[in-house]
Amino acid sequence: MSWIELKLNTTHEGVDWFCTLISENIDINDIYITQYAEVTTANSHWRFTIRLYLPYDFTGRIRLENIENLLSPLYRTGMTTAIETTLVETKITDGPQPPLHQIGDKFIIVNSNTPAESEIPEKIPLKIQKTLAFGSGLHPTTILSLRLLERYITPQMQVLDFGSGSGILSVAMAKLGANVLALDNDSIAVQATQETVILNGVEQQVKVISGSLGCGCQLGHWMGGNSVNDGSAIAVKQIFDLIVANIFARVHIALADDFRRSLRQTKTPAGLLITSGFTTDHEENVTTALNTAGFEVIDCERLNEWVALTHQYNA
Repeated sequence: MSWIELKLNTTHEGVDWFCTLISENIDINDIYITQYAEVTTANSHWRFTIRLYLPYDFTGRIRLENIENLLSPLYRTGMTTAIETTLVETKITDGPQPPLHQIGDKFIIVNSNTPAESEIPEKIPLKIQKTLAFGSGLHPTTILSLRLLERYITPQMQVLDFGSGSGILSVAMAKLGANVLALDNDSIAVQATQETVILNGVEQQVKVISGSLGCGCQLGHWMGGNSVNDGSAIAVKQIFDLIVANIFARVHIALADDFRRSLRQTKTPAGLLITSGFTTDHEENVTTALNTAGFEVIDCERLNEWVALTHQYNA
């Protein structure tokens, strides 16, 4: 059988967005993601090579055009190279990802089919599905967020996971004893979060809602895609002990005041906000906006060009 091979290089961030944009159109078994081979320059910002295979027939050519349209925002924003297409007789496949990945002092990320006996004793397993839903769990911003969350989440905390994506941060906080409201305005992410919550058995601690916070609904979908049909703004009230937001810098800036108004301000210690999802070139703008809203940076984690910050509100 002949195949149409689609090949592109992408960044860490681009991998998750690639999966999000095509999740309803492609079988995951036809996609292969490998580390980018830096053969041209040691300074290349590409991190992964993605190969996607379509049958070489009439339907395959139609699907190719649809995929090129779906992925065009990633190319325009510099997250991927242009798509290269080649007619091949066999797929270039790669071995599976390692079943365990340790993050920080407390967590390991495991595939949904990893046997329990393979897990590391005294580590908290975060199960993810073999799916194309947003959030691989291994993106640098997720890793940085988990490192900070394990320091600050305590049992019975009331927390908000803003832009829940795959739901992995919601599950992590629930397994540390928190009560979580998971919020996202992307229909795929809402479904993925719910599935991840069920997979990890934390339904009693995590409530998944479609929508946004405060003025977030006015910003639309983060990547110009389809928001949930009933995505409405949740009431901004002083109900959360901690908010984690792993999302674009411009959203952190726009929602600085809404974050402040959503945190408890009558409880000691003061409310905490963990921000991630951006690189160091956006750090100053995010920090300035949150300082203006009354937040102070008290902790941070860095990985290559990515940064995550813990802010405390000073009432």
